[in-house]
Amino acid sequence: MKTITVRYFAMFREHAGVGEETLSVDAETAADVFHATQDRHRSTEPSGHCKVAINDVMADWDTPVSEGDTVLLFPPVAGG
Repeated sequence: MKTITVRYFAMFREHAGVGEETLSVDAETAADVFHATQDRHRSTEPSGHCKVAINDVMADWDTPVSEGDTVLLFPPVAGG
């Protein structure tokens, strides 16, 4: 188990009911953290539509996470 801080933005914050929380999760990658938050907050948004950052650096879903990391979850972005 790793202790990870997760920061939520926009709809993720709405689903979680908080902007940030610290979780103890069995996670190896950013995708694992995302799936743990989906289960926890009953979110159905697929990761393919979203962006992730680890410690304020944009990352891929297969990027490893370490003890004490901060994972930021961003919803799909639209614009023009």
